[in-house]
Amino acid sequence: MKEDGVKIVTIGGGSSYTPELVEGFLKRYDELPVRELWLVDIEEGKEKLEIVGNLCKRMVRKAGVPMDIYLTLDRQEALEDADYVTTQMRVGGLAARIKDERIPLRHGIIGQETNGAGGLFKALRTIPVLLEIAEEMHKLCPDAWLINFTNPAGMVTEALLRYSRHQKVIGICNVPITTKMTLAKMLQVDEQRLHIDFAGLNHLVYGLRVLVDGRDVTADVLDLLAAPETQMSMQNIAPIPWEPAFLKALGVIPCPYHRYYYKTKQILEEELAAFASGTTRAEVVQRLEDELFRLYRDRTLDKKPPQLEKRGGAYYSDAACRLISSLHNDKRDIQTVNVRNDGAIQGIPDDSAVEVNCIITKAGPKPLAVGELPAAINGLVQQVKSFERVAVEAAVTGSYEKALLAMTINPLVPGDEVAKAVLDEMLEAHKEYLPQFFGHAGKST
Repeated sequence: MKEDGVKIVTIGGGSSYTPELVEGFLKRYDELPVRELWLVDIEEGKEKLEIVGNLCKRMVRKAGVPMDIYLTLDRQEALEDADYVTTQMRVGGLAARIKDERIPLRHGIIGQETNGAGGLFKALRTIPVLLEIAEEMHKLCPDAWLINFTNPAGMVTEALLRYSRHQKVIGICNVPITTKMTLAKMLQVDEQRLHIDFAGLNHLVYGLRVLVDGRDVTADVLDLLAAPETQMSMQNIAPIPWEPAFLKALGVIPCPYHRYYYKTKQILEEELAAFASGTTRAEVVQRLEDELFRLYRDRTLDKKPPQLEKRGGAYYSDAACRLISSLHNDKRDIQTVNVRNDGAIQGIPDDSAVEVNCIITKAGPKPLAVGELPAAINGLVQQVKSFERVAVEAAVTGSYEKALLAMTINPLVPGDEVAKAVLDEMLEAHKEYLPQFFGHAGKST
């Protein structure tokens, strides 16, 4: 740590989310004095980095705090002696995301950024890059925490925990924080009075219990979620209503992403309609990004615009700021993050990543044990964890066979014939970002 404050590096600094990150650091400045914030990107992202970086500098000037913002394309220069590193990148850009969604849909299966075939390919492109970054951190800032919110966050965290020498790694997601905010509004209580026992995997996390002032209100929440007028979803997931009898039988709170597994037919119909009209979620996001960057170019803009919350990852950055502050100040509060299991969930290997409530200490997150998951949800979690472990191995080794196995055992892919056809087409489509499969240097980002 710098003598006069904290040095933070954000890789993928040209992201449209960065103003939210800066806003989070500014409002916590008294407890987390960020004196250097390095925003790092690649040559293809240089223009966006400058646009976002200039907006962030205006935000800092307005706040009147001594935070220096540096913009660079030199990752290693930035990482030297960092205290915290955040990663928020999309290998291949939105063009790759559009392929991740449209190619599976062309084969009649779910096309989504972090689930199913699309999630597999985002992992295959992303994991080698994060492992490179972790190795650089091991050499240049070995004491720094890597806070990853690059999706698929669970698989990225799993890969880093199993294959990286740098083990100070935490994955974060906006689903738990968004769920808590939504349920607090539904119950008409202050968020501070609400506690949720979260457990599962990234984008497959469940609320095992919901408490208000220590009183169990899980049954009340399930009743609210069953009502058509109080559906809980996110910007990127259709709010298809839950069957009341199903929710009652499930007995725990599903997250919005569970619709891909429990409402597959309806979600697929929605996606195919969007696919036919050229308005898949990736294409909607592309238009939102264009709008955001038009706003960011305005030299009079000196705050995060409200339009940013239309992006599916709203509150990611604030969750990262809260986590870093709790690590830095040894707050010992409870947050839901992706960490090494170490016995928190029985039946999942210790070296696998899980998404659970943790006590956040200066020494890192301490997962709270939940024991064995209820039988109603354990099977799906185990199947998806099996997929994740095989997918991570494929990403690291470049094994076609492992990639095919991962694709086939994913619950959203119906059998090996479809899996092989989708795998082959997507490998070819993303070839330049998959050097481990094709034996060439490829592009790192």
